[in-house]
Amino acid sequence: MVDPTFDSRQRVEAVSPAIGAAETAAPAPLIVGNETIPRGRRVRLDLPVARLPTGTMMSLPITIIHGKKPGPRLWLSAAIHGDELNGVDIIRRVVRELKPHRLTGTVIAVPVVNVFGLIEQSRYLPDRRDLNRSFPGSARGSMAGRLAALFMREVVSQCTHGIDLHTAAIHRINLPQVRANLQNPDTYAFAQAFGAPIMINSSHRDGSLRQAAAKRQIPTLLYEAGEALRFDAIAIQTGIDGIYRAMAHLGMYAPPATSPPVTLEAGETRWVRASRGGIWHRSIDLGDEVKPRQPLGFISDTFGDKPVQVRSPLAGIVIGHGQNPLVNQGDALVHVASIKTDDVPASDDRQDS
Repeated sequence: MVDPTFDSRQRVEAVSPAIGAAETAAPAPLIVGNETIPRGRRVRLDLPVARLPTGTMMSLPITIIHGKKPGPRLWLSAAIHGDELNGVDIIRRVVRELKPHRLTGTVIAVPVVNVFGLIEQSRYLPDRRDLNRSFPGSARGSMAGRLAALFMREVVSQCTHGIDLHTAAIHRINLPQVRANLQNPDTYAFAQAFGAPIMINSSHRDGSLRQAAAKRQIPTLLYEAGEALRFDAIAIQTGIDGIYRAMAHLGMYAPPATSPPVTLEAGETRWVRASRGGIWHRSIDLGDEVKPRQPLGFISDTFGDKPVQVRSPLAGIVIGHGQNPLVNQGDALVHVASIKTDDVPASDDRQDS
C-alpha cells in the first residue's frame, strides 16, 4: 500500500539505486532497450514488439530526453487505445520543444503505445483485447500482455512519475480533466500543478496502467480530453500546458510565465443514461453548469412524437457527453460532475479510460 505521506520527489533518492541515491552520488546509466542514454542527449529508439503476418516488424517508438542534471524521471504516454489521438500530438509538440540542456531529470515519451490499434484506427489490439486492461502484462502472455510487459519494463520501471493521455471513447467527448488518486497528497499536488479545468478522484481499474504504476508507488495522472479519431485544439493545448506545469512542479523545467488556472475538484460524477431508445436531442455543451432537475435534452422517435425529457440528477458541470444522436435504452448521454465543497465519497465513475 502506498504511504500517503510519501513525497514522490524523494523517489530520486529513495526508490531504487538505478533512480535514486546512486544517481546523485555516481550517476547510474539510463538504459532503455539495451541502449545506454548519455546525459544531455535526445535519443530516438524503436523497440521491437512483434512481427505482422507479412513478416514486418512492429516497433514501439520512444524518445528519451535525458537532462544534464539528475532529477525525476517522467514518462508521457498516449494512444494506449489506438483511436485516441489528441495525446499523440500533445507529446509531439512537447518533445519538439524540450531542450536537454535545460532539463533536470529525464522525460521518456511514447506517443503511440498501441501501434497496432493506431494503424487499424481501433481502440483495441488485433486480438480484441484492451491494452489498458492488460497491465502489468506477461512476457509469455497474449499480444496485449506482452506489449504491456514491454512497456512496464522499458518505460514505467525507469520512471518516478507518469502522465497517461487519453480521449473519450468512440462517439463520446470529454472536457479536459485529470483523473488520479487524490487521496495521496503527492499525487494531489501533482494533479493540481497540471491545472486541468477539473480533477477527479478516481480509483484504479483492474489491469490499467495507472493501477500497475500505483503498485510501484509511482504517482500517475490520467488526462482525458476530446474525442476519439479527432484532433481538438483546446484539448491539445490544455494538455501541453499541463505537462509543462507538472514538470515545473517536479523541478524539471522552468516554471511557465503564466499562473496556473483554477482547477475544480469533482466530489461526485454521474452518467445520465437514456430511459428509452430513440433520437437524442442534446441542449447542453461541455463545461456548462447545470442544476438539479435541469433539462439536458430530450429523446423522441423519428417524427418527434412523445418526447421524453432527460434531466440532470445533480448540480454540477458537464464533463462529457455522447456524440451519436441514435441511442438505445441505457446508453450514456451526459456526464455530470458535482464540485467538491466538503469531504464526500469518490466519484462513482472510477474506471480508467
